[in-house]
Amino acid sequence: MAIKKIHHIVTRPGNNQHDKDVQIKVAEDIASSPGIPTIESDVSFYSREHPQEAHFIENSADRNWLWSQYTDTFTEYRKQFEKQEEPLLKGANDSGDRQPTMKPKSNKDYTEILRTKARELGFNEVGFTKYDKRYTFISRKKWVKYPNAICLGLEQDYEATQTLPSETSEHAHFGTYLKEGKLALELAEYILSLGYHSQVHNHSDSSAPYIPMFVNAGLGQLGANGQLLSPHLGSRMRLMIITTDMPLKYDSPIDYGINKFCGKCQVCVKRCPSNALSSNPIWWRGVQKYKVNYGRCRAVMGRYDGCGICMKVCPVQKFGMEKVMDHYVETGKILGKGTNELEGFSLKDKGYFDSKSKPKFDKNFFDIPRGTKHNWIFANFKENVMNKKKVEKEDLNTFTSDLETSLFEPDIPT
Repeated sequence: MAIKKIHHIVTRPGNNQHDKDVQIKVAEDIASSPGIPTIESDVSFYSREHPQEAHFIENSADRNWLWSQYTDTFTEYRKQFEKQEEPLLKGANDSGDRQPTMKPKSNKDYTEILRTKARELGFNEVGFTKYDKRYTFISRKKWVKYPNAICLGLEQDYEATQTLPSETSEHAHFGTYLKEGKLALELAEYILSLGYHSQVHNHSDSSAPYIPMFVNAGLGQLGANGQLLSPHLGSRMRLMIITTDMPLKYDSPIDYGINKFCGKCQVCVKRCPSNALSSNPIWWRGVQKYKVNYGRCRAVMGRYDGCGICMKVCPVQKFGMEKVMDHYVETGKILGKGTNELEGFSLKDKGYFDSKSKPKFDKNFFDIPRGTKHNWIFANFKENVMNKKKVEKEDLNTFTSDLETSLFEPDIPT
């Protein structure tokens, strides 16, 4: 007999196109309002007065450091990945300028036709919402053209993900984005054939934080690990969007119970090796969310194959939302919590950690380059001068050379 009263049941299509629907039971004590708690006026204020920039620009100082942590084999893999991704990025970047190949049929609703087509191509989740320009990164504000967002999710291999952190899981991570980039361009081509413009927003060169739009499209809710928790895949779903001027019927946000469930679960928060996750959501730029400490997170990600332990130990990622919520309704407990099956992990130079143990790092471990590469160069130069109490010609030459390199070197996604 269930010990939790059910507040509502969410019915969602199966993970793949022909899979049967799933029913997700949301207990009364974890039910909340759909969507992300938001103060719209604050989001608008920050968008106007303090717009965001893309991660790979805002935190460009750590790119060279990150690559210095790779093994020789993974360095070669990343080079091959970037070579394969280059035409996908170019195709995406130019896609908004391409013209439809026919005139649109007046008054025809393509919403479900497009959803079916995306599922046929292999996308696991498809949703439609308004592209919220307030979230657009500074460097992409003039690039974004069209008002409607097609939110697309593709599954990262389950077995590879359970090996996190590892080069195997990183291959699955990057490989999924390659596949998704190709599929998105194919879907964009299909939209052109129906008489409408389309613009592919490749994940590696994002135009904005995509999670708010995915939540608005009903494809999941924001988890305590700072990632979207989708019904079937949890944070294992890789995200991409296409914007278009095709008229579409928008989907609505859905309460899957995640907003409150994460507060009760907390497995990712407690298992994070770098203690980079917060146990309680905060208000940030007008949105209530669990905020990740980027510097602490990056220090572990860079040294341990992308880390991803917060993804690995999430019960929704491992078991799926239907099973997790069924278990919560029946028992009042978090499926897998406290077990080595869910919470155990290994780090390559530190060994295995069961559900009751975690690695420790000294303070210097987290001393990595921070911020933009320009600011980091200035900070290092200033520190050298302050330590020596004078400006030496060697320091000035190094500073000038590094600054020239950084100014003319393009910012590249990492």
